[in-house]
Amino acid sequence: MKAVAHPLDNQLALVALAGSMLLASLGISVTTVALPTLASVFSASIQQVQWVVLAYLVSLTVAIVSVGRMGDLYGNRRVLLSGLLLFTLATVVCVVAPNLGWLVAGRVGQGLAAAVLMALPMSLTKGLVAKERMGTVMGLLGTMSAIGTALGPSLGGGLIDLLGWRSIFVLLCLCALGVMFIVVVGIPKEKGSTTATVRMDSVRMDWAGNLWLCLALLLFAMSATGGQMGMALPIWGLLILAAIALAVFVGVERRADHPLVPLALLGRRTLASSLIMNLIVSAIMMSTLIVGPFYLVYGLGLSELMTGIVMALGPAAAALSGIPAGQLTDRFGPDRTLLTGLVLATGGLISFALLPIRIGVPGYVMALILTTPGFQLFLAANNTAMMADAPDTQRGMISGLLGLSRHLGFMTGASLMPLLFASLLGDQGVTLSTSFAIGEAFTFTFLLAAASLGFAMVAFFMGKKRPISMSIS
Repeated sequence: MKAVAHPLDNQLALVALAGSMLLASLGISVTTVALPTLASVFSASIQQVQWVVLAYLVSLTVAIVSVGRMGDLYGNRRVLLSGLLLFTLATVVCVVAPNLGWLVAGRVGQGLAAAVLMALPMSLTKGLVAKERMGTVMGLLGTMSAIGTALGPSLGGGLIDLLGWRSIFVLLCLCALGVMFIVVVGIPKEKGSTTATVRMDSVRMDWAGNLWLCLALLLFAMSATGGQMGMALPIWGLLILAAIALAVFVGVERRADHPLVPLALLGRRTLASSLIMNLIVSAIMMSTLIVGPFYLVYGLGLSELMTGIVMALGPAAAALSGIPAGQLTDRFGPDRTLLTGLVLATGGLISFALLPIRIGVPGYVMALILTTPGFQLFLAANNTAMMADAPDTQRGMISGLLGLSRHLGFMTGASLMPLLFASLLGDQGVTLSTSFAIGEAFTFTFLLAAASLGFAMVAFFMGKKRPISMSIS
């Protein structure tokens, strides 16, 4: 039998996986800087143009588990190429969009495709990379995601100034075509089309479960984004409907012959603890991005330019620490690396609470540089542990669950942490509060964030109390 080329020898395979992750994260960040221009061009309000970003995030969150399962059933390489094709077509819609409605529709298509681009590279890694090198590749994927987040605003702003807002979507289209070519050339076809055919014939997609899960996630996502969906429903009403849809989903999964998400799998300690930790850490990561700028501007008195420079240090530190975090995971193992990451991030969050209020911007920068590598260590180790132990028939679904927990954490952090910060300031709000009051609110918010990582550590030790295989027949 001819030996399959190792992907670490085939650099195109790594480029394909990294490029997919970079494209998905770039698709989020590159449009944020375009919102003021779009509001002017389409004579739209801020609440309307923000759906250019929200449509992408919501559709990505809703679809990520389903596309991961599709990768298990129909082949990861095939579904990844289909996702890149959908991303390209949806981007063309954005390029030629005559009005804001068409642009948002194109962004929905991009978000659905981005779910594929974020879920399947981790799934493909299991089949392409030796187990002892998975941490390095997971670190690389985290690095590319951070680079896409950091690069998007500056790249998008430059293109808009030179060529107009449509040019950012032309760039995304060209990038998607380039990544598609690299996937075709660099990632080998999965062994034997007959295997995929047998899998497709014997195990079908759970479309009923898929529908109810997507509906539950859509309603939750809408509530997390403020309930702005053109319906006369309050946030609590959306949450009740989401809970009902989730209950129906559980009932459907219990009766399904081939469920979208085997419920017994979620009862396993290792996977459940990993998903809980991922959600908590993601929520706290988002809180630094949302609450931080308010403190820098109103608490420390920085200009918008200086605030942007300070905030850019976070993604820069993430990009620099991603690959080393993966290498440390390979060397010392996922468990020790993960716990080290949680401890380091906890120390960074305590530093956020204590240092900026005492020494100002240098304290904020020190806390940021300490916290970000901690997050990267956690992400590399957690993703590696889950994908290394994932059965081949479920790796796409497990990758999708990890992505889902991450984005639910992002939405939770983006809604709850600013709400806590604002409630601590009282009726005066951030613009009328004194710098001392803003600093006190910031300190309490990040002390609570540090305490939340304590729950993540509890979940870690609970998951390791009785390690068992995740395979479900």
